[in-house]
Amino acid sequence: MTETLFFIRSTLQIHSTPIRSELFSSTSPMDAASRPAVIVDSGTGYTKIGFAGNVEPCFIIPTVVAVNDSFVNQKTRNSSKANCLAQYSAGVMADLDFFIGEDALSRSRSSSIYNLSYPIHQGQTDNWDTLEKFWQQCIFSYLRCDPEDHYFLLTESPLTAPEHREYTGEIMFETFNVPGLYIAVQPVLALAAGYTTSKCEMTGVVVDVGDGATHIVPVADGYVIGSSIKSFPIAGKDVTQFIQQLLKERGENIPLEDSFEVARKVKEKYCYTCSDIVKEYNKHDKEPTKYIKQWSGVKPKTGAPYTCDIGYERFLAPEIFFHPEIYSSDFTTPLPVVIDKCIQSAPIDTRRALYKNIVLSGGSTMFKDFNRRLQRDLKKIVDARVVASEARLGGGVKAKPIEVNVVSHPIQRFAVWFGGSVLASTPEFYGACHTKAEYEEHGASICRTNPIFKGMY
Repeated sequence: MTETLFFIRSTLQIHSTPIRSELFSSTSPMDAASRPAVIVDSGTGYTKIGFAGNVEPCFIIPTVVAVNDSFVNQKTRNSSKANCLAQYSAGVMADLDFFIGEDALSRSRSSSIYNLSYPIHQGQTDNWDTLEKFWQQCIFSYLRCDPEDHYFLLTESPLTAPEHREYTGEIMFETFNVPGLYIAVQPVLALAAGYTTSKCEMTGVVVDVGDGATHIVPVADGYVIGSSIKSFPIAGKDVTQFIQQLLKERGENIPLEDSFEVARKVKEKYCYTCSDIVKEYNKHDKEPTKYIKQWSGVKPKTGAPYTCDIGYERFLAPEIFFHPEIYSSDFTTPLPVVIDKCIQSAPIDTRRALYKNIVLSGGSTMFKDFNRRLQRDLKKIVDARVVASEARLGGGVKAKPIEVNVVSHPIQRFAVWFGGSVLASTPEFYGACHTKAEYEEHGASICRTNPIFKGMY
């Protein structure tokens, strides 16, 4: 792991401190290509932002906005002509009085006038006005940079409609006046982040498990095989809700308003993937003091301390990826089977390469031994098919073994963002971006397509 990070740092020529916008002078817009690009990876649960050339994002912010509903309601009430000025003032205040990220969450807990709005749902944007406000705060309050001085790389889900790219282009060019924009598909960036040698292999399957959506995306030579993309209906938020449900059913003393946040922290701190669920139950029953953990907290309303036990949910929660029926009867196909179906639906000449390079991406793949369990279960499926094929052919025919390899690396939690950092650190990046001049000449339709270039590998 240490050698991997050393290679990554030496490849990107990264300094010991994160690159910040203030290090670069704002003398002329012509110098935008000489400054590091801004990488914005907006997901359902979290947004990662930072500058190209860094190993990790500068900020990881919950993708949520707290809006003051009192101004919004006032704007709706003041609809008569006589109250036009009051209506305008209410609209301006509604646009100004909002918070994002952790500030938004804390505001909504402490005040009833702020309501939370999540602009991205299951990987797709469904509230562009809120997302624009969110990006505004990310750029000006967190990164503290002038968007006119930096090229931008934004990410999108593999199933995003082309119209959404146009909306993104309009916001970035019209509202923020960026000099250049590149919209990259998240799995391609994750694949670029998965390399640990001097050669970056751009053929593989990306298993991207985010907070709101899970996608299995095959990529061949940097191009997404769109017809073979599979989605899995369980993601990080479902794991959190399952833990919340288990703790509630056991009657643990957790305040209702704090239960989801406690479940999320339990997931991140204590959960792991087991090899056999029955053996794991037996281990917990034989030595409860060794495996059961204690959670301590303070009730937000009264300030009284409380404790609860963290037991079976430690291994049961991640198990829903391999036995989804224990969480919901609506979907019973395990994740390894979905991955196998994805690869089998890809062109036949790419399948061996896809099995050989299955890259994990997203915070919900960070459970201990998740990669080993996934590789083991997938290998069983592939080997069983090979044996069945040999038996069907008969005559002592032996098929060449298929190598199954699930790639896990130290930065898979930020894989998409780091892949963007690698991509935007290459000289070819600036030539591949859509520029402000092109936007003014041809309109937002130019953002529908973004060229794939291979300068980074």
